Amino acid sequence: MNAPIHLAVLDDEVDITALLAGYLQNQGFRVTQLHSGAPLFELMARDTPALVLLDLGLPGEDGFAVARQLREHWRCGLVIVTGRGDAVDKVVGLEVGADDYVTKPFDMRELLARIKAVLRRLAPSAADSSQAGALPASAASVASPSSPALPCHRFAGFELDTAARRLLDPARNEVPLTAGEYDLLNTLVTHPGRVLSRDFLLEHTRGRDGGPFDRTIDVQVGRLRRKLEDDPANPQIIKSVRGAGYILVPKVEAA
Repeated sequence: MNAPIHLAVLDDEVDITALLAGYLQNQGFRVTQLHSGAPLFELMARDTPALVLLDLGLPGEDGFAVARQLREHWRCGLVIVTGRGDAVDKVVGLEVGADDYVTKPFDMRELLARIKAVLRRLAPSAADSSQAGALPASAASVASPSSPALPCHRFAGFELDTAARRLLDPARNEVPLTAGEYDLLNTLVTHPGRVLSRDFLLEHTRGRDGGPFDRTIDVQVGRLRRKLEDDPANPQIIKSVRGAGYILVPKVEAA
């Protein structure tokens, strides 16, 4: 029998965590409610959830610091759900590794769709199973060793393994990627030498169109450059084409 996908909801407002937990449990998920950072990290150590919904407005705590610590130590989905709708906050949230950023008030159905989208990027078969919250055994982690063999793409000494959804550097060390970073790199790698617009990249990585002020792709490109480039300020792998988008410059070979 399929086990329900485990989600964690962290918000200092008890009413909000209860509301979210009730709705998500009705959708078939297993939900843990939390109200501060310390219990979240204890949970991560003993029963790591597939995805965390994180509010930034935690009394006495820096929500961005909580997000950063999550991203540094655990591979799970991270959706920031907060009342802080300022564009700078959104950029910082994406910079620290959030897979999505949702502002309050929000529509429950939209939030559910965004949760499923992140889960789908982490483990494609999980979010599309017959029960919304059912996690097939083969998709119980971000990368399943038993996944069927899929192509590996080599470029500039790096290797992107699409079966394990992981990136290896020239020294064969794994480079940690968020779900959004993986999807963006995979899109660039499968369209080498082509200038890809921000709208194209947003649609292929997040399944939606971008507004004129949507900087999601720019932020993720910046994060990827810091992981791929010797000199991120003078990129040689992912280059910008002014007014057009981005291009993956190196030759890509299938392993």
